[in-house]
Amino acid sequence: MEVINALGRRKTAVARVYLTKGKGNISINKKSLNEMFPIDVLQAKVNQPFVLTETVGQYDIKVNVAGGGINGQAEAIRLGISRALVEVSADYKSVLRTDGLMTRDPRMVERKKPGQPKARKKFQFSKR
Repeated sequence: MEVINALGRRKTAVARVYLTKGKGNISINKKSLNEMFPIDVLQAKVNQPFVLTETVGQYDIKVNVAGGGINGQAEAIRLGISRALVEVSADYKSVLRTDGLMTRDPRMVERKKPGQPKARKKFQFSKR
């Protein structure tokens, strides 16, 4: 099995995932999973595709992730891993889709408009 590339995005975070056969090592920006995401919830998000497809410890993951915050990065990595696993076997797609891991979350920050202090907020209106 060669290297499988996949891309995951969430808000402004972009994760490039490289999946190979291995022993379950996860390297994110040349750091270990525990080093990059010290919070257990974020580690669980990254490992969720493996748990659902029952492939824990079968693949090595190398990830380059940039942009966004730690939660957005974790969810971008999760989407990238899910897409890579579907390339390995199409049978995983239905399992991952039922838990919503194949859907890219489109919610992003709304842009600031000119003549307003923020995206929706308006300057105070003065009648006189």
